[in-house]
Order: sequence, then structure tokens, then C-alpha cells
Amino acid sequence: MKEIIKKINWIFIVVILVAVLLAGCAGKNAVTGNVVKEQKSQVENIEIKGSDTLLQMVSNMAEAYRTSSPEVRISVTGGGSGAGIAALINGEIPIADASRPIKSEELKQAADKGMQVQEFAIARDMLSVIVNKDNPVEKLTMEQLSKIFKGEITSWKELGDVDKQISLYGRQSTSGTYAFFMEHVVQADYSPKMMNMEGNQAIIDAVKHDKSGIGYVGIGYLLDEAGKPIQGVRIVPVASDENSEYISPLDQSKIEEYPVSRVLFQYFANPPAKGSELHKFLLFELSEQGQRIVEKSGYIRLLPGDKQKNDALLAKI
Repeated sequence: MKEIIKKINWIFIVVILVAVLLAGCAGKNAVTGNVVKEQKSQVENIEIKGSDTLLQMVSNMAEAYRTSSPEVRISVTGGGSGAGIAALINGEIPIADASRPIKSEELKQAADKGMQVQEFAIARDMLSVIVNKDNPVEKLTMEQLSKIFKGEITSWKELGDVDKQISLYGRQSTSGTYAFFMEHVVQADYSPKMMNMEGNQAIIDAVKHDKSGIGYVGIGYLLDEAGKPIQGVRIVPVASDENSEYISPLDQSKIEEYPVSRVLFQYFANPPAKGSELHKFLLFELSEQGQRIVEKSGYIRLLPGDKQKNDALLAKI
């Protein structure tokens, strides 16, 4: 009988020890879980989506901002201005990059969902017309560009070159660059023969390998790390008309006179709360450090008029 009692006591002790150990492990896991959860809660994620033209520049800004604010993770993806604005309206992201102004119907869609979309200019771009390096055509007017891209001028012979069919390279329809060039330059529908490429780099690569090719890309994609024009393509100076000066987008001193210049935007679903990470990142982009990154990325810093519009909006926050 005593032996049986001893065995029962030992079993009871073992059960208690196991229970204590399990409770201790569970406690450690709970603590670990709380710590992880707490650590995760200290990291703020900001997702930005939209224009492929702004993709590298805004990524550069996000990387620089991260060095001083390691608790903020900023994800920047492309897909086109239209895709970014659509994601903003659908509540998927707080910031959309756009290389064209937001459309009135897009603003209405956002307003219908209770949003107060805010527009900020973050940089300037001189949209560049490129041809193959072996193409001898030296300059083009806006009217000539319009006729080329809507298919009325189909041979380089009409522009002083040999009799070769012109190959057209442009962006996909969700791109802000596609919309801007169509509305500002072509002023009509594109030629159905234009090949719609998925990004600036795709257009550059196509024109590099096609002696009959012509395309349009943001100036930032045409400069190397030293700020010099890349090899394989040539940037064509453009004039408003035959009586105007032909200006190269490489001449940043004439940005206001260049006929294919544009503002690059960021749209916020709502005014960023003062002191929030969204607000801090915006201020960083507009700061002297941010604007130096704009220039280093191959684009043009904001003009005084752009700054005044931004400051007026920031003063209301």
C-alpha cells in the first residue's frame, strides 16, 4: 500500500513540474509575442504607388528618409499614374505618384468616398523626345511631333532623312506620360501603329535597337550617374513652332520655355495630419535635401511658383 502511495505522489509531483514548465514556456512565448507585436507596432509602413517616371526618384527619397527615420518603412512601386490614383481612391494606399494632373472624374470618385484629395508638386520634368543615335534628324516642332505620333507623317524622308518608315514607341494607356504627351503634344489619338511599352526604360531600349524608332521619356532616364546623356539614343531639341527657339531638355535654364515640360505630383488621400509620418516625409521631399535628390535623380527642382502653391496648402494643415 505504501508503495502505491509513493508512486501516486511521484506522479503528482511530475504532473505539477510539467505544468509549471509548460506555463513558463507559454509565458515566455507570450512575452516574446508581446515584444514582437510591440516592435511591429513601432514600425510605420507607408505605401506609395503610381507613375513609373517618379519611381526611381521617390525610391531615392524614401531610402534617404529611412536613414534618419529607421522606424518608417516606405514602399514605392510603379504601374502608371492611373493605377496609382485608382489605388488611392480605393483606399489601398495613402500616397499616389502622378506625372499628370488628377482628372475631374477621379476627384469626384474620391469625394464620393469622403476623401479630400491633396495635390503637391514635388519636382519638374522635361519630357524628352528621343531617336536612335544614327538618326540624322536634328530638331522637331510640336506640330511635326503631333503629326508623327498620330500617324500623319510616316516616313523619315518627310523630315530630311532617308525613306524609312517611322517606328513609334510610347507608354501604356495607364501611364501619366502617355496621357500628358497625347493631350499636350499629339492633341489627338495616337496612331494605332504606336507600340505601347511598359516603362521609360523599355522605350529607350527599343529606340536603341531600332534605327527608325522615335519615343518619349522623362529626362531622368536619359542621364547616367554623372549627369551625362546615356549612349545609344539622341535627345531631339523641340520648338513650339517654326519661328520659336529649338530647346533641348538638357538645358535646364530654359525649363519654362521648353514646350514639353511638366510638373510631377504626389496625391494624398486626405491632408496629412501635422506631425504624422506622411506629413514628415512630404516635408522632407520638399526640403532642400529632398530637392537635391530630385536633381541627383535627373529631374528639376521645383520652381518658385510651385513652392508657393505647396506652401499655401501646407499652411492649412
